[in-house]
Amino acid sequence: MVGKLILRFVVSLFLFISLVQASETIKIGAIVAATGPASFLGDPELKTLQHYVDKINKEGGVNGKQIELIHYDTGANPKKAVTFVKRLINQDKVVAIIGPSTSGETMAIIKFVQRAKIPLMSMAGAVAIIDPVKKYVFKIVATDRMACEKVMEDLKNRSITNLALISGTGGFGKSMRKQCKLVAPKYGIDIVADETYGKKDSDMTSQLLKIKNNKKVQAVLNAGFGQGPAIVTKNYAQLHIKHPLYQSHGVASKKFIEIAGGASEGVKVVAPPVVVADKLSDNFPNKKVALEYKNEYEKAFNSQVSSFGGHAYDALYIVVDAIKRANSLDPRKIRDEIENTKNFEGVDGIVNLSPKDHLGLDTKTGMVLLEIKNGDWELAK
Repeated sequence: MVGKLILRFVVSLFLFISLVQASETIKIGAIVAATGPASFLGDPELKTLQHYVDKINKEGGVNGKQIELIHYDTGANPKKAVTFVKRLINQDKVVAIIGPSTSGETMAIIKFVQRAKIPLMSMAGAVAIIDPVKKYVFKIVATDRMACEKVMEDLKNRSITNLALISGTGGFGKSMRKQCKLVAPKYGIDIVADETYGKKDSDMTSQLLKIKNNKKVQAVLNAGFGQGPAIVTKNYAQLHIKHPLYQSHGVASKKFIEIAGGASEGVKVVAPPVVVADKLSDNFPNKKVALEYKNEYEKAFNSQVSSFGGHAYDALYIVVDAIKRANSLDPRKIRDEIENTKNFEGVDGIVNLSPKDHLGLDTKTGMVLLEIKNGDWELAK
């Protein structure tokens, strides 16, 4: 009799554990700047994550489990990013984290994900996020170094040798300024002017006047994101500076064109290919997925696609594919499979990760050079 009771108890316990395991969700964390000065980054990122998590769940989830997206809005504040990453790790018990939206936030949380051994897929631009390689830190966005190289390549093709820099003093602006100064000599480019502006500055006329009056300057590159580049662009037009103006992928959103208005006409912008997915040649390696994402996003949200939502799409699917291959919710096993990602056709390009490369993108599929014409993007010629 006692034996039968014990057997029933064991069977009941086994069934209970099985039911719990069957109902267990896959908790993926997200830290985005959905509001505040970087909302043009975080808003499309969050919309994309929510849309595609819902889509994956409707299609059966991942390995039979539903994804539970746990997200927090930082407002682009690194201190909030630290608070939220601790919450995701210690309270929410997520298996991976996507975000943050900005470089400063990402750098602020790296030590916490490294210590907790939770894989992080950043959506920020600074190369310092993944160089040097950090075991649990990955990113999906083309780096500021790559953006510099893309611009320098174009300058060289145009026989331009003297460049002026104007940079934001935030994490991304600082990092890109540094990278451009490092790569310029490789392309035979001299940095003949070097100006900066703060994130609260509302007028850059004085910095741009110095550049305008510098007789050596042949082109200008603005390293920054948010309101700063739009202000630079407006002041640039007001001063009637005739040199070509280049902007980084930090402004690869229609919001930039809307804010800068007519002053943006003719400005060249480095951007991920999704921004002009419908204008890419048919043999462009990741045109299909970029165009599919563009069409689905614009239909779902009745607004034009930005490159930033594309970062979230790629980050989510790289993590999801890694969970499938790992067939486990152990963050360490998921990390290993993220690092094993090969030939992933993403919105941002073809991704090949390795122990020595936690970005896996190149400038051939990860970046295009655009020119703003008639208030829209065109492939630069």
